[in-house]
Amino acid sequence: MASPEITLTHLDEPLFDGADATKRDLVNYLEAVGDRIISVLSGRPLSVIRVRAGQRPFMQKNVPDYAPPWIKTVSMWAESSHRQVRYALCEDKPTLIWFANQRAVEYHVTLGTAGHLDRPSYLVLDIDPPGAGEFGRAVAAAKLVREALSGAGLAGAVKTSGAKGVHIYVPVQESVSADDAAAATRALAERAARLDPGLATTAFIKADRGGMVFIDSTRAHGATVVAAYSPRVRPGVPVSFPVAWDALDEVSPGDFTVRNAARLLADADPWAAALPSPQALPEDLVAEGRTIPIARVQAMHEGKRRARAQRGSSHTAE
Repeated sequence: MASPEITLTHLDEPLFDGADATKRDLVNYLEAVGDRIISVLSGRPLSVIRVRAGQRPFMQKNVPDYAPPWIKTVSMWAESSHRQVRYALCEDKPTLIWFANQRAVEYHVTLGTAGHLDRPSYLVLDIDPPGAGEFGRAVAAAKLVREALSGAGLAGAVKTSGAKGVHIYVPVQESVSADDAAAATRALAERAARLDPGLATTAFIKADRGGMVFIDSTRAHGATVVAAYSPRVRPGVPVSFPVAWDALDEVSPGDFTVRNAARLLADADPWAAALPSPQALPEDLVAEGRTIPIARVQAMHEGKRRARAQRGSSHTAE
């Protein structure tokens, strides 16, 4: 079905409180980088974060009933909500601009393509510093991950998350299963944290991190991650932006926004250029990862254990 022109509305309104950008800035940015962001969204179930005037941001997974019929969709079971969800597939610029007109600021996609979530395209490690002003520590932890990758014979590309940290992507071959990818991600995170235990941790429970940088290994299976070139719902509307490894020390997340990122990119696609070719995973890395508990599951059990201990302590005190 042919896709018509999009009727854009309220372009000169602020995108959200504190954005220092208008809806027009968002639309113009996505128009300018459309081909590049579509290349990383294409074929992957899309979740967006929208901001309506006077409301809090919210994540939208299910395509609304009023969406135009030419937007491609895929229906999938969502374990988190225990229901079928009709996700959008952003395959073209009209779809992207329609979402922008709906005030969709952030674009999050799965690691695998629709119908093949069991075969992720990448390993992703999310480097999350404890505070917004500690990007330098996130960079230092990212370099630990790069060292761990090198030690395993692997390579990755890095981008700012657009928030306070960075994301490291490691392209893997189609034969890699989701279970093996998740195991390898856990092993890499642990190896990186061991290189400098005073800087980095893999502790999923925030209270256990001791102010250290969190190397998050939980982006696996059906998890999503904000796409390269996606804006973020943050003051100034920063963009998740590719950065060369040797330039990480020279940047900060706020350097790249919807108002300047297209100009900085010009005609280049640094994300496509930075991503290594898909790689096989070393057997020893996967085997090591299989011995490491899944962080979310371990944290859930630990949370329940602590709650029981707290209740027991309260009863004893009484």
